[in-house]
Amino acid sequence: MKINELFDIAGHVAFVTGAADGLGRAFAEVMADNGAHVVLTDCDAAKLATTTETLAARGCSVESMVVDIGDTETLRAAIDATAKTHGRLDTVFANAGISAGPGFHVSPAGQLENLDLVSFKHVLDLNLTATTLTMQFAARHMKPAKRGSIVVNTSIGGIKAEPMVGYAYAGTKSAMNNIVRLAAVELAPFNIRVNAIAPGPFLTNIGNGRLHTDPTVAAKFTAMIPLGRLGQPWEIQGLALLLASPGGAFLTGTVIPIDGGATAG
Repeated sequence: MKINELFDIAGHVAFVTGAADGLGRAFAEVMADNGAHVVLTDCDAAKLATTTETLAARGCSVESMVVDIGDTETLRAAIDATAKTHGRLDTVFANAGISAGPGFHVSPAGQLENLDLVSFKHVLDLNLTATTLTMQFAARHMKPAKRGSIVVNTSIGGIKAEPMVGYAYAGTKSAMNNIVRLAAVELAPFNIRVNAIAPGPFLTNIGNGRLHTDPTVAAKFTAMIPLGRLGQPWEIQGLALLLASPGGAFLTGTVIPIDGGATAG
């Protein structure tokens, strides 16, 4: 099979949550740049408009919807509308989520005895419940078509103990890694693939952008990476394209770290 056939997603319809910035934007870009029609969603209307306009200006087929994944009915309606309008739903990137605050290696606020219950529950609502519902709403459209790819953005913090990230973040990402495996087994008979991308530290604005603004925190994250640097958002695009394309047709139920070697040791 030629490489242009392996990674051919022309004409596909992709739905991306948290697409205005960071890794969500990277997912949207690689799909749009390679011929898919991409529906970008985010709760930040201004950033979402800028990202959508940038992609449209370079000839990509894109549209956007302001969606807070914590608003279940709005999330469901957006996925339903995408499938109904375009007559198909090929790939859903369940990317949106929030940080749980610093881990205990970063700040005393991240220590177990200092957990804030309100914040903890909010992270669970978004990173666990809303992400699972994104998968549910997508699967309802993919099952009748007997095709589709669901890609969940988790974290290496859900694979190994990672003292740099908060308890709620690590807990939700660990849970999602196993939910991905469970859903993959259930949906495999319908030719729906479900996989997780588990990034290590990437230079994005998650956690109030502290990797950009706090050199001490950035240095601590960098020290855990054998390649000796933080990831750039574009470096996740090859893996995302693989999971969305024919090249990944035999991949399901996987949790794939992309972390500069952080989980190797």
